[in-house]
Amino acid sequence: MDPSYMLVDTHAHLYSMEFDKDIEEVLRRSEDAGVGYIICPGTDLETSRRSIELSERYPVIYAAVGIHPHDASKADSSAFDELEELSRHPKVVAVGEIGLDYHYNYSPPEIQKEIFSQQITMAQRRNLPVIIHSREAEEDVIKILQTRMKDDPKWRSESVHPASRYPSPKGVFHCFPGNSKMAWKVIEMGFYISLTGPLTYGDKPNKPNIMAEVAKNVSAEHILLETDSPYLAPVPFRGKRNEPSYIRYIADKIASLQGLFVEDVARASTFGAHKLFKVGAYPAPTIAYKLRNSLYLNITIRCNADCVFCDRKGDAIIKGHNLRITNEPSVQQIIESIGDPLLYDEIVFCGYGEPTIRLEVLKEVSKWTKSRGGKVRLNTDGHGNIINNRNIVPELAGLVDAISISLNATDPAQYGFMMQIDGKRFFPAMVDFARECVKHNFDVTMTIVDIEGVDDSKAREFVEKEIGAKFKKRPFF
Repeated sequence: MDPSYMLVDTHAHLYSMEFDKDIEEVLRRSEDAGVGYIICPGTDLETSRRSIELSERYPVIYAAVGIHPHDASKADSSAFDELEELSRHPKVVAVGEIGLDYHYNYSPPEIQKEIFSQQITMAQRRNLPVIIHSREAEEDVIKILQTRMKDDPKWRSESVHPASRYPSPKGVFHCFPGNSKMAWKVIEMGFYISLTGPLTYGDKPNKPNIMAEVAKNVSAEHILLETDSPYLAPVPFRGKRNEPSYIRYIADKIASLQGLFVEDVARASTFGAHKLFKVGAYPAPTIAYKLRNSLYLNITIRCNADCVFCDRKGDAIIKGHNLRITNEPSVQQIIESIGDPLLYDEIVFCGYGEPTIRLEVLKEVSKWTKSRGGKVRLNTDGHGNIINNRNIVPELAGLVDAISISLNATDPAQYGFMMQIDGKRFFPAMVDFARECVKHNFDVTMTIVDIEGVDDSKAREFVEKEIGAKFKKRPFF
């Protein structure tokens, strides 16, 4: 693996006896594989202490402390007192591994639920995230989390921008046990999902790999990576001892399922680990950012709309790239950030703002890019004609190859609500812009966001039959 980008193993039991003889070599291999941080979760008081000891010995390791549902029957008030004291260690970043396990029921379910609930309360008191174990108990896990969250609605609120439309990050479902529908439910509650070795195992007869289905349908921004070492080794090491260096196989699989480069998955998941556990550094704002082999240009954070699904006013992070620029870049700064446009499949004007607000800058940079043999795409809300008080489409001819327009909805009222603008005015203007783009032979794609209540079949028919453009559905967030 290219060590120029970082990976984070968010769940590895390195205190296990399997690592007693070669922990130094294991950590050396993980460093060579680009693993920058490892979260080592405890499952009882003893392993929580040992996690902290490892974190003191090795800078790469951070600890979590908790009582696993298997050991819930052994927990008493003195155990909780010590656990909370351990949680005050400066390298403890979470409470975990905690939760419910109805598969083995080594502890009675009612005791499991009580101990789980108490540990969430402790995490809230300490303002720490939680690492959740859930096996055949998802309904009760979610119910307990919802109850505790109502008791403390400000839990972890400082971990998200005050204007963000997304919930504060409260924890992670380790070795995520559910399907895509459940994944989005917990994500909307403020939890990451973490994927591990079984993702690589393939389908069984008459039983598809649900983890792979989740990895395909959930945005990389909401996925953390883990090995669960020494357990659940990925292919090609299945059945052998797992270790943090194998995290790359999880990242590779997610990238292949989502049509991304592994660098994109690494960057997105590493930022997620930072946001949840505060390991690593917050990325600096950027003008140009790479996704797959396309270079995106973030030339403004201004926009005439305020979409309900857009985090422009919040963290403004895309796949780990920070787009919250404080000053709009000049033409020269943008060109310098591009370098050689032939290194990329395309140069894309797309940030958290509307590029046509800076039309002249867009045209100058596009002209420079085209003069050097590069391809240009514009991602826009389709309001450029209103913004600039003229039909700008002819001005883009010869400068832009492809144009992607946010359709969002085919009903003007729904469109206006989703974008927080006057739908009666802006919807027809957007449609006219799209028709003009098709008329001028641009490669036109119109997109909607995968939000409940938006009729995607109607949108597809509208785009393909009435506009004559391509149709694409984008993930919600």
